[in-house]
Amino acid sequence: MIAEDNVLLSAGLELLLGTKGIEVAEVVIDRPGLVEAVDRHRPDALIVDVRLPPSFRDEGIRAALEIRHAHAGLPVLVLSQYVEKVYARELLADGRGGVGYLLKDRVSRVSEFVDGLRRVAGGGTVMDPEVIAQLLAGGGTSAVNGLTRREREVLTLMAQGLGNNDIGGRLFITDNAVHKHVGNIFTKLGLPPADGGHRRVLAVLAFLNSR
Repeated sequence: MIAEDNVLLSAGLELLLGTKGIEVAEVVIDRPGLVEAVDRHRPDALIVDVRLPPSFRDEGIRAALEIRHAHAGLPVLVLSQYVEKVYARELLADGRGGVGYLLKDRVSRVSEFVDGLRRVAGGGTVMDPEVIAQLLAGGGTSAVNGLTRREREVLTLMAQGLGNNDIGGRLFITDNAVHKHVGNIFTKLGLPPADGGHRRVLAVLAFLNSR
């Protein structure tokens, strides 16, 4: 399902997803329509804008939070021009995975968007680096401030849902080096080690949200 009030964008998304074998059950333009349509269709995933009618403030992402509570962690991919920090933290910190947050102006490749949607639908996490940067900047904790530059780089890539091998490839460092940095991050943040890239991301974001 798609919740987007921009008709051209929603029509384009529907057409694009159709060419990739992804059926769009319904396109809705406002919060009441979104809640009703989810109850009616029970979709595998939801693409939602942060701001929907009538007030164009935070109706979309608030509805996404309510829907995930009512429908046991329904996968949600937020696609917006805006980063709503408070609601983004709440959405990410519930620990269930199946969440994504991408910025419209920064989606540059169709294949990456579709892959991201499939990852979210499968229970993973997909985050735009700019979203993560804003969330981390808002943490304001001495523990986060105590991370080295390299540890912050690793944490940012973790927050994008990357595993150790992919992080090493991005930063041109060995798997052992990544493993060491990840261990240092969890130690400094007071978090126990956890398996799975998106679970580690959610744990870190939950920590930041709780401070």
